[in-house]
Amino acid sequence: MTATEPFRIEPLSSAHDRSRFTSGSAPLDRYFGEQASQDIKRRIATCLVAVSVQTGEVAGFYTLTSASVALDALSPEMARKLPRYPVVPAALLGRLAVARSFQGRGLGSALLGDALLRVARVELGVFAMLVDAKDDGTQRFYERYGFTLLPGEARRLCLPIATALRVLERRVL
Repeated sequence: MTATEPFRIEPLSSAHDRSRFTSGSAPLDRYFGEQASQDIKRRIATCLVAVSVQTGEVAGFYTLTSASVALDALSPEMARKLPRYPVVPAALLGRLAVARSFQGRGLGSALLGDALLRVARVELGVFAMLVDAKDDGTQRFYERYGFTLLPGEARRLCLPIATALRVLERRVL
């Protein structure tokens, strides 16, 4: 899960030029350009950016926020070993986008890996990462890394953090 070009991943700040970022997804581009900094200020979400070491250009971003998932919304296999709390803690990967000029270089995978590692290292209880796939292609992307659909959900996928760490170890970051 590493990109082929050197990037640094850091929190979004006013030093990052967001005006030229285009991923091909108008809602993601609009969010990044107009709302991401407001969500950060309001402590609604964290936004991290991949910056090209060579050019300083923002090559991609993702957002994380806290979430929870109802125990009975998990598959029986996932829920089996969990305590019988009504909900379990999770992190939501709300948005992930790569600029068109950087697509096809493995950066999306690198951003996903970074997000999973950050969630795993946080000093809070977080059972799983959740994502909402916007389409079939996005869903297949997440499924390649072990995410599975939550029963009864059209596009919400879940990956236990313990499973994510095993996947990351096999892929050698």
